[in-house]
Amino acid sequence: MFIIAGSDRRQYNCPGVDSKARALMLRMADRLPQQWEIDYEDLGNVYGRARIQSCNACVSTSMALCVWPCNCYEKNNKTEPDLMWDLDVYARLDLADAWAIIGPVNWYGPTSNLKLMFDRLVCMNGGNPCEDTIKHKDPELAMKLERSSEWQAMSLNHLEGRTAAFFCYGDGGGNELDETGRPKLLNDAHKHYFDPEKEPFENDRDSYAPLVWQCRYGGVEVPDALWQYVEFGKNEVYSDNQAEDLSRHKQIFPQLDAWTDRFARFVEAKGKVEPNKYRAFGYHPPGHLLHDVRLAWRDIRMRFGSPRIHSSPAKQQRLDLNRDVTKEPKKSEGEKLRVDR
Repeated sequence: MFIIAGSDRRQYNCPGVDSKARALMLRMADRLPQQWEIDYEDLGNVYGRARIQSCNACVSTSMALCVWPCNCYEKNNKTEPDLMWDLDVYARLDLADAWAIIGPVNWYGPTSNLKLMFDRLVCMNGGNPCEDTIKHKDPELAMKLERSSEWQAMSLNHLEGRTAAFFCYGDGGGNELDETGRPKLLNDAHKHYFDPEKEPFENDRDSYAPLVWQCRYGGVEVPDALWQYVEFGKNEVYSDNQAEDLSRHKQIFPQLDAWTDRFARFVEAKGKVEPNKYRAFGYHPPGHLLHDVRLAWRDIRMRFGSPRIHSSPAKQQRLDLNRDVTKEPKKSEGEKLRVDR
């Protein structure tokens, strides 16, 4: 079992306090059958530690460019350190029969770190299991491969068959709302900007729907009974709603425990999940220095306005769609606008 605490908060960064998700994760781990192999991880931001890097959206260029497990980043990289690789998250998800994700609702959705993690799991849904077929990260080779018959046998759901459970929680806005359900800080002239009758969810568990349906899309089972939302701390200041206050909210521990027990019964009845064809567990990415040299030359050509013939960048440049010929790609568009003026 792999349990994930999805809050961004850790006491070893500027919040200075550990999250409720961490406390709930540990309680769940203690309650599950102890003969099981129980793994868990806290995704909270620790000062000086790598973060989960964002998805680069390789899929939108070609599904075959999205490698399983993700090769946009790598373990112990100094230039773009990535927590997904540094903590072996892909291997641990692959190794587990079931996942349990616990996290708060932030702005009508899951936390930044959970969204980042699941964005980076796009590769589990049909990603390329053999990066040598695209010479590590060659867009033109990937686009060609995606159109081939060979690709159909490679593009699989790599974590299909597993179970995922979600326990999300919120505070209903704490003490920020007035008697009409509007934010107290809104000026009277702007109260009509926020209509509480039109807030997006009737059931706040739906704030985690993107993660749930991403799992289901890739063949990871999420039973309705294992997708739950609990609210506590409404009308309280945030500083009065910490992990040490959980026991004061009479419903939270019983609901977590009941959810944990349902999870345990479901996973026990389902049994061991057979590994899929292409494993993240035990995978060692191949070296790619020579491929990097080729891709660096591709990059240089684009900077000087001479992309590969018939490539998508060449077509976009000819049609004046991208306006992206630049020797300084790190320079912001706003900065370039100001220079041009």
